[in-house]
Amino acid sequence: MVCKFAKVCRLKSIGVFSSEIPNLPHLHRPICNETPLSENSNEESKCYHQKVHPHPIELPAKEKACAGLEVTRKIFDAVSALKLAYLQLQQAHIPYDPLKIVAADDLVVAELEKICKFKREYTQKHCKKARFNASRSAAIMAEIVAKEALLGKLKSQNSAKDSEIVRLRRQLLDLEIGNKNLTEKIKQISLEKRRAGFFSVTEFQDIFKAASKSIHDFAKPMISLMKASGWDLDRAASSIENGVVYSKRCDKKYAFESYIARRMFHGAALTSYDVSDIMKFDDPFDALMENPHSHFAKFSQEKYLLVVHPKMEESFFGNLDHRTFIMSGKHPRTEFYQLFAKMAKWVWVLLGSARSIDSAATLFSVNRGSAFSNLYMESVEEEKESAMVSDEERTTHKVQFMIMPGFKIGKMVVKSRVYVSKCSS
Repeated sequence: MVCKFAKVCRLKSIGVFSSEIPNLPHLHRPICNETPLSENSNEESKCYHQKVHPHPIELPAKEKACAGLEVTRKIFDAVSALKLAYLQLQQAHIPYDPLKIVAADDLVVAELEKICKFKREYTQKHCKKARFNASRSAAIMAEIVAKEALLGKLKSQNSAKDSEIVRLRRQLLDLEIGNKNLTEKIKQISLEKRRAGFFSVTEFQDIFKAASKSIHDFAKPMISLMKASGWDLDRAASSIENGVVYSKRCDKKYAFESYIARRMFHGAALTSYDVSDIMKFDDPFDALMENPHSHFAKFSQEKYLLVVHPKMEESFFGNLDHRTFIMSGKHPRTEFYQLFAKMAKWVWVLLGSARSIDSAATLFSVNRGSAFSNLYMESVEEEKESAMVSDEERTTHKVQFMIMPGFKIGKMVVKSRVYVSKCSS
């Protein structure tokens, strides 16, 4: 069998002369004759003159594996059929059989037509896909261009926003620095305010008046309790200020105010301390309850024991419960002590504010028998319009006793309050 196939291949290379086949003119034509086998004869002619090789077909990545196998199978079957037809054509020459040669020739042509048709369909299919992909690519490119333009616009806007953010951050940093500086100034001012409590002599004068009024307000209930307890007020006034010439009998009340003021200011030294804590309370007793061991609380306890004598307290209440309670470090919740706390508040604030306004502030007193000085003194009687006296009449008046001490703050003088009367001589 091998020898026969070799002979067939050798005969194919030698060829067959036309004189040997006089009655078969159609064998003189080429394998692809001039009659078109299909609509595109040129393409088929080219196909017949080319060597037939199975080419790999590029399939889209999304095609299934079975589609690729189907194409491969079709190509393999077509080529196998062509080889078989060509082999039959060679075999028809040995022994030489004209009829078999014609039949085999037709079979080879038919198989070549199948392969050319397959190639043509494949080419047309890919041309359509190429046109489709080209149109689709154009749409995609147009969309890409539009997106790139939008991206450029967004980048420009983003850059502008970044610049705005940088500007706002710098502005915020400047504001934070400014706020920090203002906070430090406020803290400094607050600290100074807490130390001083008050910043002007005018405000200090208001405190002085409040302290004077609080002493007067506490003297009234104390005098009432003395009356109710059977005290001899004339004798008590004489024991406070002996030999005083009173313009009116009711002026003896000033002697009791003088007694209270002397006790409240006794041993007091002008020092600067914070009065803001006590000033925030309308009722100073609330401050005593909140902090019963504060500087103000200790001042109140000390001054109560100095102002209210044990015999006086016992005559008022029949016992010494107030004193005992206060000496134990507590504050009795009674009306009498609450009135005392209001007076203690203003005296304490007055003493703490003077040096806060002026570190060289001084407190001065007026001795009995001193000539009245309008520059340093204020007569309690001049507060009443009917008791006003002329400057000439004032020269014959002498100070009987001082009720409130005076203060000198800078160049300003807060006048002391005194009781004056005409000299007896």
